[in-house]
Amino acid sequence: MVKIRDIDLGENPLLLAPMEDVSDPPFRKVCKNNGADFMYTEFISSEGLIRDALKSTEKLDIYEYERPIGIQIFGSDITSMREATHIATQTNPNIIDINYGCPVKAVACKGAGAALLQDIPKMVEMTKTIVESTHLPVTVKTRLGWDKDSIKIVEVAERLQDIGIYAISIHGRTRKQMYKGEADWEPIAEVKNNPRMHIPVFGNGDIDSPEKAQMALNTYGVDGLMIGRAAIGNPWIFNQIKHYFKTGNHAEEPSIEQRVEVCKLHLKESIMWKGERRGIFEMRRHYGNYFKGIPGVKPFRAKLVEADSEEHILFILGELLSYRLEKV
Repeated sequence: MVKIRDIDLGENPLLLAPMEDVSDPPFRKVCKNNGADFMYTEFISSEGLIRDALKSTEKLDIYEYERPIGIQIFGSDITSMREATHIATQTNPNIIDINYGCPVKAVACKGAGAALLQDIPKMVEMTKTIVESTHLPVTVKTRLGWDKDSIKIVEVAERLQDIGIYAISIHGRTRKQMYKGEADWEPIAEVKNNPRMHIPVFGNGDIDSPEKAQMALNTYGVDGLMIGRAAIGNPWIFNQIKHYFKTGNHAEEPSIEQRVEVCKLHLKESIMWKGERRGIFEMRRHYGNYFKGIPGVKPFRAKLVEADSEEHILFILGELLSYRLEKV
């Protein structure tokens, strides 16, 4: 069994990665319903938290059914990160996670996220400060390094473990790669196989099928897998992977009825949490993924993106369901 301090995640846990503008409570609910073992909030700006900015503070919303869950914070200033840790701790998540992996310019070019991979001493100092600022277990999500010439992930993992983190999740790309090319899991395996490491090591990058999940566990020996982009519009991936682990066979693909029902639930939760106008607007990014590969769906998807009321969206989803059932 894999544990983050006293939090039991079971065997070969599947983690939902923190994704900006994706891993909000509505999305997390459909992933939890479909087998995610551990989830994180979207990453939250430390500066936004200490200034009580609505965009940051609303990301602190967590619900009992989501547990265990981690709040992820990011920032470049150690004092601000300490204060943000105090604020996040008051929300009572199960863990505090530090983002040392975000590669986007708006974050990395301000000295946060993956930028800390260029200043390992500062990363260590920041992590130590956060560990000392909360009673909750602290974990880290990071990348292999800033670029291919500065990969020091084995050293980074050791040093962070030595100052008290309870788990590390590693994305198998450098910051320079962004999300291009294939993830390199060999350095992740080096961290896991380092005899000095005793905390869980989770692997992340390109896990988009049960076969890849099984290969990652068998080949690289990680304690669990973190899944990000492959879960967008496809929350079933968690249970599909678990079914494959258990039986060696593929689970049936979700039917059009299942896709429509989960999409409806996601829409309902989105409106409840964000209000109708924003909830509908932000659901538009998900329709293409929910119905990807379904023959004849293109005109319905276009209608869904244009619809501006819950009633209209539900009507279009009903039309789509009827159309597909007639074709079967």
